[in-house]
Amino acid sequence: MDIAFDERGLVPVVIQDWNTGEVLTLAYANALAIERTRETGELHLWSRSRDELWHKGATSGNVQRVRALRLDCDGDALLALVEPAGPACHTGARTCFHDGDLEPLAPHEVLPDLQRVLSERKAQRPEGSYTVQLLDDPPLIGAKVMEEAEEVARAAREETDDRVDNEAADVLYHLLVLLAGRDRELGDALEVLRERRR
Repeated sequence: MDIAFDERGLVPVVIQDWNTGEVLTLAYANALAIERTRETGELHLWSRSRDELWHKGATSGNVQRVRALRLDCDGDALLALVEPAGPACHTGARTCFHDGDLEPLAPHEVLPDLQRVLSERKAQRPEGSYTVQLLDDPPLIGAKVMEEAEEVARAAREETDDRVDNEAADVLYHLLVLLAGRDRELGDALEVLRERRR
């Protein structure tokens, strides 16, 4: 990897969640941090404020397992695709980018956000929740996935594009509930698709 470090010997690193595609933070690395990252498989960076090597999550336990390091076309920036063990931000937020224009969610943020909501429903079990009702009745959620799949197929044959979009959204919601009920996530199915692509 031919990295063009700046005059301080640093390169910016965009850190992105391997499973969701969400950007977690922006940090910097030097040659030693990249070497340690490659040796350990966990993200190491260079702290500009402390002027020292920084093993991300060493203190908090929120380490980031590195799945891939990618270099941009000019060689002067890295993309680290990671599996975070917890929040990325020192504030405890999932991502450091938790201020500013948070609404509307970008398209790639919608399904990960929905998965987090479903996990909360599963853990907190609010009374009267449709999601909890589905989670408590595996045959019902299976039937709902089949019903919604038929509805999207019918909409594709006979109805407007708007109806197709709405019915497809219903399929995705019910499928994610079904997966949550089995302690699975969309990422598990995406991993199967990734493997099939080879």
